[in-house]
Amino acid sequence: MPDGSARRTGIALTERQRIAWLRLIRSDNVGPATFRDLINHCGSAENALAVLPELSARGGATRAIRIATVQEAERELEAARRHGARFIGIGEPDYPPALRQIEGAPPLLAVKGDLAAATRPSVGIVGSRNASIAGAKFAAMIARDCGRAGYTVTSGLARGIDTAAHRASLETGTIAVLAGGLDQPYPPENVPLLDEITDGAGLAVSEMPFGWEPRARDFPRRNRLISGISLGVVVVEAAERSGSLITARMATDFGRLVFAVPGSPLDPRCHGTNGLLKQGAIVTTGSDDVIEALAPLSQLDLFAGPVVEEPEKTGDMLPPNDDDRSMIVSALGPTPVDIDDIIRHTGLSASSVYLILLELDLAGRLHRHPGGMVSLAMG
Repeated sequence: MPDGSARRTGIALTERQRIAWLRLIRSDNVGPATFRDLINHCGSAENALAVLPELSARGGATRAIRIATVQEAERELEAARRHGARFIGIGEPDYPPALRQIEGAPPLLAVKGDLAAATRPSVGIVGSRNASIAGAKFAAMIARDCGRAGYTVTSGLARGIDTAAHRASLETGTIAVLAGGLDQPYPPENVPLLDEITDGAGLAVSEMPFGWEPRARDFPRRNRLISGISLGVVVVEAAERSGSLITARMATDFGRLVFAVPGSPLDPRCHGTNGLLKQGAIVTTGSDDVIEALAPLSQLDLFAGPVVEEPEKTGDMLPPNDDDRSMIVSALGPTPVDIDDIIRHTGLSASSVYLILLELDLAGRLHRHPGGMVSLAMG
């Protein structure tokens, strides 16, 4: 049986730091990757907040950047308290250890429920919203058996396969990842299920602000968290253009195992899973296929490593040369390129390139892509 006790490592944020972190991630043009770069360059969230206007202006912003206020952060913290939730930082002990390692991990997660669920090894189970009876029963069997084997079951609270997986693992522990704020669960009919999860051995998590109603583009963000939290992802019934396939692709990108349940070629709900099998996913016809494949991973402290914290020293605050900035802008275009290629192409130092890209990002002139790729925002 896997033991996640050794994975509880980290450094707690002070309340002042938590407010500063929340302000920073809620400010304009600051996503997880930008947040990380700002902390590395400025030394702390408070320092980063102080220089956001300057960095944005140097990057060519046409209007002042909106910075979340102390009052806004305090209101969101109070909203979390009213809902029985809290925010945990990426370097704190209760942050899911596997999620901490992925590219673009959320600096802060809103969580509600039993935090022990976040620190145990997890398996993701996803699939069709319009699940067949057989598919839902199979997902429930996998979830139940994996739960008994010591794994937390992670899914997205959607109809169909997600619902079956959550219900079957209520007693052993399940994580519901929400696309909107913790106070805006979707779909509405699963609100009672979410209450059962958070009142028992489970946990609800979200990176979105309280009050945020989920939109279509928020669900792939949620899927990335499901993949990031889990050691492996089981896909049960997925059509060819399914969000579950996005989850599986992200799991592969993160180095996780991908399991797929074979199905009838005549059932459109199985076209996606059968396609995953052709691409090398692990054939899954029973719970043992999952448990045996995950066992070697769960026994190792794969996600131990340096804990994210605010460095004691700040980075070099000297602004880049205007010619250097123009050189990088000229080198960029709408096609994503690797940052290492930019460094080689321009001959500039890595620190200068990263700082200029940070300025462009804060000015809304840069797009970040998976794999550390960037492109110039056009128009």
